[in-house]
Amino acid sequence: MQVRLLYVSRAVGPQTTTVTGSILETARQHNQSNGITGVLCQGQGLFLQVLEGERSPVNRLYARILADPRHQDVELLHFEEISQRRFGNWSMAHVDLSSTDPMIQLQHPEFDPYSATGALMLAQLDDLLASGQPIRTPLA
Repeated sequence: MQVRLLYVSRAVGPQTTTVTGSILETARQHNQSNGITGVLCQGQGLFLQVLEGERSPVNRLYARILADPRHQDVELLHFEEISQRRFGNWSMAHVDLSSTDPMIQLQHPEFDPYSATGALMLAQLDDLLASGQPIRTPLA
């Protein structure tokens, strides 16, 4: 059974390219070998991530994220069984949540994933991916 999990967390310390690069490299290696796909959105002190794959590997990965010292205030926003992946093209795509991004400014002037519904955040991710602009490092 395949599932989709969406969570948000706050970064512990500054979100540097070194920290983000380390997270992405680890995620891509782990995810490819475990059949997990998804997208990591990072910026404004937040991580917003979608994980897709078989239920057990996704749950094990989420448990690792909960224990990861680079994350705090981890909160599950959405969890569902799926018949098709939304983010199947990427072992872990990366989207920069820049405060100057028009998608963030126009659609969510007070962007706060902690108060938004999971469905709204998934729609926002779809918009970001469809625009093509914020994706910095998609991988197949």
